[in-house]
This record gives sequence, C-alpha cells and structure tokens, in this order.
Amino acid sequence: MKYALIGCGRIATNHVKAVINNGLEFVAACDIVPENIETLLAKHDLQNDTSIARYEDYKKMIEEHPEIELIAIATSSGIHAEIALYCIDKGINVIIEKPMAMSIADADEIIRRSEEKGVVVSACHQNRFNVAVQKTRQAIESGRFGTMSHGSIHVRWNRNKAYYDQATWRGTWAEDGGCLMNQCIHGIDLLRWMMGNEVEEVYGVTKQQFHHYLEAEDIGMAVVKFKNGAVGTIEGTVNVYPKNLEETLYLFGENGTVKIGGTSTNNIDVWDFADESEADTENKGLKEATSNVYGNGHTSLYADVIDAVKNHRKAYVDAVAGRNALEMILAIYKSVKTGAPVKLPLTDFASTEMKGMFD
Repeated sequence: MKYALIGCGRIATNHVKAVINNGLEFVAACDIVPENIETLLAKHDLQNDTSIARYEDYKKMIEEHPEIELIAIATSSGIHAEIALYCIDKGINVIIEKPMAMSIADADEIIRRSEEKGVVVSACHQNRFNVAVQKTRQAIESGRFGTMSHGSIHVRWNRNKAYYDQATWRGTWAEDGGCLMNQCIHGIDLLRWMMGNEVEEVYGVTKQQFHHYLEAEDIGMAVVKFKNGAVGTIEGTVNVYPKNLEETLYLFGENGTVKIGGTSTNNIDVWDFADESEADTENKGLKEATSNVYGNGHTSLYADVIDAVKNHRKAYVDAVAGRNALEMILAIYKSVKTGAPVKLPLTDFASTEMKGMFD
C-alpha cells in the first residue's frame, strides 16, 4: 500500500516506525520546514532513500502522486481538518493525529464526507491498542464488571517552556488548545469509551497556573455524567514537577476493579474480578515496555487501518471515535466559558471560542 506523511515533527517518528513495521511503501513526506523531513528520515536511516519524495506543499504532493492510498496527518492540530477534507475529497484514506479537528463542525464534516466518498478515516488514538487497554476492553465487553459505578482518568505530566518554544502553535486556541486537548485527549478518549460512550452532561474547570506565556489551560478537571448512570472524573495537567508522573485510568464496577497505570496507560496495576480464573493471573502486574509516552499503539493502529482499507470496513478507531473524544474536551471548554454544565451531544463549538479566556 502506497503511503505518504504530512507533518514531520515530534510525533512523526512513531508514524514512520508503524510504516516500517507494516511494510507500507513510503512514497512521500511533506513538511513546510524541509529540514524536519530530513531529520525525521535520518532517525530511521532513510535519509538516502531517493524513493521517498520530499514536499513542502501537500497539495502538490498529492497531485504528483495520484497512486497514494493512505496518508497520515501529523501537522499542527489547527489544520488537521482542512488537510483531511482535501485528502478525503481526493479519495485517499487518512489517519489523523489527535485531535481530529478543533471544532465540532469540522469533525462532523469529516465524518459526512468520508462516508460519502467511501474512504477509511482513523483518528489516531493509539492507546486503545495498548495490551492493558485491550485486556480491559475485553473484560468490559464480556460483562465482567457488571453495572459500572464510576471511573476516572488522571494525566499528570510535565511540559516546560522549552517544549512550548519548539513550535509557535503550541498552547494557542486556534492551533492546539491546552493540556486537555493536546496531552490528555488519549486518556479522555479511553474513559468515555470504557464507560459506555454515551454522555449526558459535562461540567469542567480549567486554570492557567504556571504557563502564562500560553493562550490555553495548563490544568483541567471535569465531572462527567454518563447515560448509563455511571459517573466519571477527569484530571489533566502539564504542571507536575519535575517530569511526567502518570497516565492512570480507574474503572469501578459492581463485580470488578481495574487500574491501568504507567506513564501512558500501559501497565495493569490492579485487576480484581468476582469471577476470577487462572487466566487472570497473567494480567495482574502486566507491564508493557514503551520507548516514549506515545506507547506502541501506532503500529497496531496502522495494521488495523490497512486491513480496513483492504476489506472495505470502518477502522477500529474511526472518525466517530475521534469526534467523541473532541466533543468531551470542547464540552469542558464550553462549560468553563458558560460556568454551567453542558448537555451532550454538542452541536457546535470550536476551541477558538475560548480566545481571551486567560488574558
């Protein structure tokens, strides 16, 4: 399958690993800064590979390579939707880095047009493929938890000024959002997915405690009411001194308790069920080694998308999943702006509506 990458920054190395691991034909790479492409390719010993065309303009790349079947979009968040819609209109399948878009309107348009054109769209929530997460998902789907009581996600990370100085778009409302939208969206996606997906209401609080050079929040908290009667809480921050501490998901059911921990929900810290068997023993204390906070899920996500394209089915993490995660964060933002709980579904809201919040 012929593949191209748009955006060669911090996260792109995980995409290239997934490309190599899945045996895709890497046709072209695009970035508005040509040096970024060379730096990225050199990390994977591909700097001398002349079969990979280099571009600064993604439209020109697509025009000159009509054979491309799959494109990953790993640019600044604010232009994810614009590029995705262009690719979809050309009939190209896409993997979109999180967040899928910065507005509900754009997310809805991606879903609508992808269905119209019959192309596969996957939102890059790769942590759904973590071993710990998959085992927990199987327990949920087989009913082992019984009725869900409550759940929580804690993303307690560190991002300092040097991180934000790497790219001018970081921490801006138009191009990034704050810690909830950038760092915590994976955990928020997992919480919603595990707790039944159907959300009734969200109430949120955000602050800008230490990162006063940004436009957006550096800490956010929320309470979530799910339609199945369960309750959820969200804590996301980049204010942990001196380095990343944890990304932890707690799930509490009538007949089971699971705590998924590690720096990126990659370990099982607690695994207790009423109907435990010998098969559960290997889950207790499970640890999945990862080289960075992004985990190992990109390779599995790519494998799923390749299979989805070949078999004309939706991706495991499809565009609707991407919209659901985005909706949660925009609902928190809207709640902060209005000072009131927000009912879901959210019909229209954009991160840019938060401009001036911390001025």
